[in-house]
Formats: sequence, C-alpha cells, structure tokens
Amino acid sequence: MSESGIAAGGREFVQSFARGLSVIRAFDADHPRLTLSEVAARTDMTRAAARRFLLTLQELGYVRSTGRDFTLTPRVLELGFSYLAALSLPEIVQPHLERLSREVDESVSAAVLDGDDIVYVARVPTRRIMSVGITIGTRFPARRTSMGRVLLAALPPADRPDADPAFTAELDRVAAQGWAIVDAGLEPGLRSVAAPLHGRDGRVVAAVNISTTAGRVTLERLRTEHLPALLAATRAIDAELRHL
Repeated sequence: MSESGIAAGGREFVQSFARGLSVIRAFDADHPRLTLSEVAARTDMTRAAARRFLLTLQELGYVRSTGRDFTLTPRVLELGFSYLAALSLPEIVQPHLERLSREVDESVSAAVLDGDDIVYVARVPTRRIMSVGITIGTRFPARRTSMGRVLLAALPPADRPDADPAFTAELDRVAAQGWAIVDAGLEPGLRSVAAPLHGRDGRVVAAVNISTTAGRVTLERLRTEHLPALLAATRAIDAELRHL
C-alpha cells in the first residue's frame, strides 16, 4: 500500500505514470548523465520501455539527449516548485537562517521529512563541508542526520521506521530534550545540531540545523554555544509559523 492508501496493484494506481516518475528519479547528484541502458537498469525496465519514457519526457521538455547520454533539464524544477511555492515555510525560514548563519559563522539548513529521508527546503552555506554538494531538494537518510532524528523523534512511535532498541532509545531522548546532535553521521568529521520547527497546531513540520566539522567546532562548543543560538532561532520561526 502506498502512502496515499492506493495499492500498487489497485484499479486507481496508474502504473505508467509511476514508471515515468521512476525514470526522472533515476537521475541524481551521482548520476546526472545516464545512457539508455543505465536508465533501464536503474528503473528495472526493459530498454524498449525505458526508451519510450525517455523520449516522452524529452518531448515534454524534461529530458535532453546528448549523443548516447540523457540528462534532466531545468524544467523538472517545475515539478517541485508548485510544492515550494505553496509552502510558505522556506520563505519564512530563510531570513532566520541567514541571521543564524552570521551569528555562528556556519552553514545552516532547514529540511522536511519525506518517508525515510529528509529533503532540504532552505539553506545558507558558508563553506563546503561535505564531499557531496547540498542544495535545495537534496535528500539524505533521516536516521543518519540530526534534522532527520529530530523529525523521526516527533512521529508517533507506531509511525517511526523499524529500528534497533538503541536507535529507538535515541529517538526517545531526542523527543524529550527537543534537539539532536549527530557526530560523523554522514561523513567522518562532519557534525551538526538540529531542533524542530512547529506549525500552528503544535506539530513538528520541519527541522533546522547548524552543520560544521570536528576541526572547527568541538562537541562541547556545539552544545554550549551553537545549540542556544539554534533554539533561539527556532523559537523565533515558530512564532511566525503560528500566525500562518
């Protein structure tokens, strides 16, 4: 059963549409250019089916071909822009992130939960601290990030992903204290602290983090200096979100 409640084999499920979206999702930061064979392999389609979807997406302007390779075009941003345009969260959050980033001189981001991943919706980078570039729309496994743990901790226990007792206890601790610190969760030397944002009804709708490196900021400083600044920023954002 999908998140919408429509079974993948049910009458309401449009398989061709789902397969077309899987072709778009085959492209990512690590695979910006793909051949027909690579698209077929990454989507578990035949070459003939993958070719039909690619040519359809090309006709619609979402894909372009250069020789044997296919790449997405900027037009795919339209698919997410409607969501971002309707979501006032990034617009409200951005100036607060900029102030917080200036205060701590570190990269600051906001993300929402999408399944088992976090998706970045706002960001103020000060320097590149990861081997992978982070932009709006970047996804990471939620359990490996401070923002992800904050967002997972806010879920009812029955809605949390299956986890070992130690991780379940970690989420309970994060929920109780209202923030999370993750050291080397995504890459060695990378550390971050995150706190939740709350909507008008009090539910957690997003998270904000400060990310840095072990060489720049100790865990003690992250806890005693950066965390208070982060919590002050999230309280200010919450105050605005309550008026939406």
